[in-house]
Amino acid sequence: MEIRTLRYFLAVAREENMSRAAEHLHVTQPTLSKALKALEDELGKKLFIRHSFSIALTEEGVLLRNRAEDLISMADKIEQEFLTLDDITGGDIYFGLAESYQIRYLAREIRTFKETYPDLQYHITSGDTEQVTEKLDKGLLDFAVICEIPDERKYNYIIFPEADYFGAAVPTSSALAEKECITAQNLAGQPLFCSEQSWENDIRPWAGDLFPQLHLEGSFRLSYNGSMFAKEGLGILLTLNNLIDTSPENGLVFRPLSPRLELKMYLIWNKYQSFTPIAERFLNQIKNSFANQ
Repeated sequence: MEIRTLRYFLAVAREENMSRAAEHLHVTQPTLSKALKALEDELGKKLFIRHSFSIALTEEGVLLRNRAEDLISMADKIEQEFLTLDDITGGDIYFGLAESYQIRYLAREIRTFKETYPDLQYHITSGDTEQVTEKLDKGLLDFAVICEIPDERKYNYIIFPEADYFGAAVPTSSALAEKECITAQNLAGQPLFCSEQSWENDIRPWAGDLFPQLHLEGSFRLSYNGSMFAKEGLGILLTLNNLIDTSPENGLVFRPLSPRLELKMYLIWNKYQSFTPIAERFLNQIKNSFANQ
């Protein structure tokens, strides 16, 4: 199975039309059709359902698309790494980031780094710990920022200088908005919004014996989306500080949980990872910077 053929396959899957895909790839339609037929023969599975004016993926085609996207991303990353091995002014670094106010420290380090290496190109993927570590493990990322203690068997890491803390985002009209802080007892029986990761890893141990009385109304990976539901009075959003707009005109207030529930943020990378020169220099800079804060 050739990388070129996978690129052909992804182009057809994206365009849903053989002619448009061939035009995009700058190949003839017979060449493209022959390559895809050979791919189906090689895998022993039908990848496309061909209609009169369009093409759709079979279940096997959807599976291959998901795998091919990762393989192509990896191939592109490897190619770019070798192109920039001797580039002392730039190169590419790939980050996977969880949501956190502490990301400002990473952005600050990138800004400083670009003053010395102006040709740096950085690529950001956002997601929760499961999403970004999956890409890190596949070699699609150089670094990830997560909000749970890293597995030291797999990752090296440094800790961000500060900690985030959990709170409840509630409408200004709610009785809970009058409180200085929110306890598990205050939340009992209320419809709650939270990420599944935080619900299990953070809220469960924080609530203790009262956890069975807490009701997860819906889960959100992105706090902003959850805040829209909270703003409409559908529930209370449990999230980290500074992630959503709680200005007076927005209709939401943020109240910290009590007892205080803090989270440290970690910059992680795979053990025994071979970095490009630019990624190695960035790691050294951020290590020194965080050590002095």
